[in-house]
Amino acid sequence: MAEIIQKDGTWAFDGDVVRIVPGSGGKTHPVRQALGELAVPLQALAGVAFEPGRRSGRLRLKLRDGSDPLLLAADGRLPETSDPYRLTVDNDRTGVAEYFVDELRNALLLDQVPEGPVDRFLLSGPAVPVSGGGGDGTAAFDGEAIRLSWNWKAEESKSASGASTFPLAEVTGVRWLPAIGLENGHLRFTLRGRPASGPAKYDPYALDLWGLSRKEHTAVLVAAAVIARLPHPRSPQQDATPPAELPTSRSAVAAPAPATPAAPAVPAADDHDVLLRRLRELGELHLAGILTEEEFSAAKQAVLKRM
Repeated sequence: MAEIIQKDGTWAFDGDVVRIVPGSGGKTHPVRQALGELAVPLQALAGVAFEPGRRSGRLRLKLRDGSDPLLLAADGRLPETSDPYRLTVDNDRTGVAEYFVDELRNALLLDQVPEGPVDRFLLSGPAVPVSGGGGDGTAAFDGEAIRLSWNWKAEESKSASGASTFPLAEVTGVRWLPAIGLENGHLRFTLRGRPASGPAKYDPYALDLWGLSRKEHTAVLVAAAVIARLPHPRSPQQDATPPAELPTSRSAVAAPAPATPAAPAVPAADDHDVLLRRLRELGELHLAGILTEEEFSAAKQAVLKRM
């Protein structure tokens, strides 16, 4: 098993799943804290990279498009510090990070995992019940219904009518947009037969997000949990997994879509040489003090299993 432990969090790869545990310090972003442990199946990965830096480096996972409801909800707008698929790596652990990358890339190659998009979610999304938001209110989702509760800063048109509660069955879409610069963001729900009514601050089915706190970004978790239970954008609605069948645990992983049976992949003739070379590299890292005895032993066993 390949594993790297840092203040920013811990990543471990057992050959099938990358387990991501966020750091426990106060600097950990609220989004990552709320997500908790994630289990990313190998089939959901498009790649991995390590980016060295002057003070620290970064490990990054690239997921296949459409595999994760969180990334679909975020649409590329997650702040760097809230991204669960990024890990800050101290410079003295660069060797371990590079080994982690090699192990993951070898597994992707040996399992012939494609890089292209998928037509169903391979991760379950945030566990329910989930809540988040800020600005003029808070959103909560229990797996069946969404509730928007207003605070004292909400417009009278919202607060006068009380909290907005509506079932998931009425939701046809959800969009999260964080506050950017002087522009407010929002968490807006589109309901069947009810078009959006003007700016978010007046819309009873939207939160108005002001960007005054990092906790406002937790609204994306509500959006992701709802999206996970809506039809996948690349799959016909009749083929969508019913909400009751979706896993609710943060570490649960949805089963990949059934594929056409294929003949088992046979390693190429030079794969054995690649693994032997990897063993030599591990021995050199161990002798240089980059890998501890425990890390070296675990890494060596992982290579030997593939021979």
